[in-house]
Amino acid sequence: MKIQLIRQSVDAIPSRWIILGIFEDESGPPRDLAGTSVGETVDRLRASKDISGSSGEVTVLHDPVVSVIVVGLGKKDRLDGGTAFYAMVAATKRIAGKPREDVALVLPDVPDRAAIAEAMIEGAIVGTRGPGLKLAEPNRHAFRSLSIVVTSDGNPIEIDSIRRAEVIGASVNLARDLVNTPPGEKSPARLADQIRAVAEEAGLSVEIWDADRIRAERFGGLLGVAAGSDEPPRFVILRHGKGGNAPTLALVGKGVTFDSGGLSLKPSASMEDMKSDMTGAAVVVSTLQAVARLGLPVNVAGYLALTENMTGGHAMKLGDVLTMRNGKTVEVLNTDAEGRLILADALSYAAEHSPARIIDLATLTGACMVALGPQIAGLFGNNDPLCEELQKVTQRTGERAWRMPLDDDFKEMLKSQVADLKNIGGKWGGAITAAKFLEQFVGSTPWAHLDIAGPSWSDSDQPRRDAGGTGCFVRTLVRFIAQTAENGG
Repeated sequence: MKIQLIRQSVDAIPSRWIILGIFEDESGPPRDLAGTSVGETVDRLRASKDISGSSGEVTVLHDPVVSVIVVGLGKKDRLDGGTAFYAMVAATKRIAGKPREDVALVLPDVPDRAAIAEAMIEGAIVGTRGPGLKLAEPNRHAFRSLSIVVTSDGNPIEIDSIRRAEVIGASVNLARDLVNTPPGEKSPARLADQIRAVAEEAGLSVEIWDADRIRAERFGGLLGVAAGSDEPPRFVILRHGKGGNAPTLALVGKGVTFDSGGLSLKPSASMEDMKSDMTGAAVVVSTLQAVARLGLPVNVAGYLALTENMTGGHAMKLGDVLTMRNGKTVEVLNTDAEGRLILADALSYAAEHSPARIIDLATLTGACMVALGPQIAGLFGNNDPLCEELQKVTQRTGERAWRMPLDDDFKEMLKSQVADLKNIGGKWGGAITAAKFLEQFVGSTPWAHLDIAGPSWSDSDQPRRDAGGTGCFVRTLVRFIAQTAENGG
């Protein structure tokens, strides 16, 4: 999709399709439509309350010459990156079912117009990409071109902003595509090869370990989880080193390409979306792709632990004791609590390389969804400034995260009679005890953990997001890293 910036009045836009936002707390037609037949229609529909301007509301108005997609942006003083992004997802989903030549997006006249423009462009790119990777005929089509229209003076929009949004939107879709790929087509080895191709094209350095190297590196958790599968594990290291002597940020992603639960077998219905259990890894590679394509002057390393969790004859058993990379021993009392085992090795290895900070992402616990629902991630960490900085960025992007406790008394629930730790903490506070487990493998490094079990996946198609993988937190992490670059690392 070619994206271009133009400055002209609405009545001079050559596009057959125009997307235009309206606000809930403004009356009459938008200023850009004043005096036009479409403007009169909008005014009439507002008066009859058939259009409210509420966030994400989409109405298509047809004129003999042009069709206008009127999308609600909510209250003007509350417009932020999240509202703008999801409004555009809803608007573009509405018309992307057929190929469209040129679509124009009229930017709202708001104080932070550049940031809102970026969010809207990202939403447009995401909205034109559906989850149907295996459909015989595609049911979603990217526009041939998207014209970003500025109709009034105000905060300028730079070409760099459009380019940044284009890169980030494409990276969100990469994460979604990796998650939506059927599990039979993304064994750990095949997924690692896909990641290598993405990394090399973006200019990232990439290193992939096979099972022998993983064994030599003492990744007991990753090997234990992989033991039940005929597909050997992989460990992937990605590096972007454009920050000179600046400190390194480490990103760690859980990459379980299919999770049966192991011998603690999941019910069949609970396995239906388990191709998504590698979302953390997908988000990390997609974030690094965007960072590399944008040429951000930072040092970032990505660590991806890839495996299946299956039930073969060599599968780890309840009561087994695994030795992690950092030497800690773990008694396995539930083989479906496998993500923390592979992350323990990855976090230990990342911490050994003395990064300034570590952020991990994992579809780790159903307990987090019980606590926060399906659209909010749990945010845990051992460093308040890091967690606060990360949460502030999520508020700007609209990707929701909620800080959760990580008190020391939760470690008591992880004590084992036969090993240093056990891999489950009991009936209560499951998301917290899982995070507390991970904390044992980062040492003193400032660390934040995002449990993305809820927002990583949508069970059903909704106006503002598709069924399947969501690509959550790519937008947040790229902006977090860009902010880090602006602050000198």
